[in-house]
Formats: sequence, C-alpha cells, structure tokens
Amino acid sequence: MTKATISCQDCTHSLCVGRVPIFSSLGQEALDQIAALVTQRDFAKGELIVPEGRDLGGLIIINSGRVKTFRYTSDGRERILQILTDGDFVGEKNLLTRQRLTYSAEALVDTKTCFISREAFHRLMREYPDIIFDITSELCRRLERLEGMIQQLGLGEATQRVIAVLWEFAQQYGEQTDSGTLISLPLSREDLANYIGVTRETISRKLNQMQAEGILRLIGNRKVLVYDLDSLVTRQH
Repeated sequence: MTKATISCQDCTHSLCVGRVPIFSSLGQEALDQIAALVTQRDFAKGELIVPEGRDLGGLIIINSGRVKTFRYTSDGRERILQILTDGDFVGEKNLLTRQRLTYSAEALVDTKTCFISREAFHRLMREYPDIIFDITSELCRRLERLEGMIQQLGLGEATQRVIAVLWEFAQQYGEQTDSGTLISLPLSREDLANYIGVTRETISRKLNQMQAEGILRLIGNRKVLVYDLDSLVTRQH
C-alpha cells in the first residue's frame, strides 16, 4: 500500500533529482530549489503507480526501485514497453503538454518515487533553460533505444531478440566477475518473453540452447552468467 506523501527535504534517501539525466547540468543551488518542490511516495511490489489514460500533471522520478511501463493490446494481452530504475522518470511528455499517458506504470519491487508538478517544472525551465537541452538529449536517447527495440521485434529472429535483451540488461544490471558478466534479470521468464515478443517456452529454449553451447550459464530463474558478452553480441549479425 502507498505510504503517505512526504517532502523531498524530509527524505532519508539520497537526493534523487541529482541523479536524473534532465537535471544533469544544474548546480547545487538549482538542485536544492528542485528538492523544495518535490514530494515522495512509496509503492509496494506489484502496486500500480499510474494508470494509462491519466493526465499525470508532472514528472515522476524513480528514487530507488524498479518499474515497468506497459499497455494492453486489443486482445487484452499485456505488452511491456520499458524497464525503469533509479534516476529514470515517467511523464516527460506530460511536462510540456496535457497529453494523457499512453501506458501504465507498475512497481516491480518496492519502489520510492518523487513527483514534481508541471507548473513547478515550467518555472524551473524559465529560470534554468539548460533543462530544455537536457530534456531534448534524454528524449533522443530514448528514441534511439526505441528504434533499436522496434528493429529487433520487427526483423529479429527469436535468438536475436534474446541476445538483444541480454545485452540491454547487461548494461543496466550486469556485474563484471572473473568468469564473465553476471546479469540479474529484472523480469520473470514470462515477463521477459512478453517484453521481446516471444513465448515463455521459446525464451527458455533459447537460453537453454545457449547454455548447452557454452555461451552462458543459467543461475536460477533470475541470473545469467555470460562468459563473453562481446562474442554473444556478434551472434546477432
């Protein structure tokens, strides 16, 4: 259940606004000013943070935790769009327009979020115009990632999709070890299959095949040790 809202200044966690890409060019004085405008909410694992179709009225920043954004297809199936973590945010389009959200957001683990209203953000943009450049840069980064995902889903075979998602999660959740890159998967096998547009059976079969070929080792249901990440990626081509 969502806990009561508190102010950013009363938060016992590190200042989240300083970790958000769209505030990366700001100095401490500006960050302190933003902190005075932010309120925090906690969400339990599985709790809906915001539903599709809502006018969010501002920006939700993920202080700590993990969030999936998703929408439902015409036949009622859930389609995962993004996996967001510390420093990511939801509602960037809503900052500039009153466009309603075209997706829902749900906490995958216990998650702390911070919120800044549209009106407060507009005041900040007028006072600190560098934010506009940072927003543009971040939106370009997201567009590049989306284009890559569309290419994989539209043109890639199942093996290529599995490799692509392992590469993506290695960048976000990978840990270098003496044996290779240890990836802590943020999704269950079922959600992982949903994310890349294949069946659960297909993704399990492909992972087991790669393990049999000595490319990786499966550790439980949520960890994968990739022995040579660069060599794995070359298999896409």
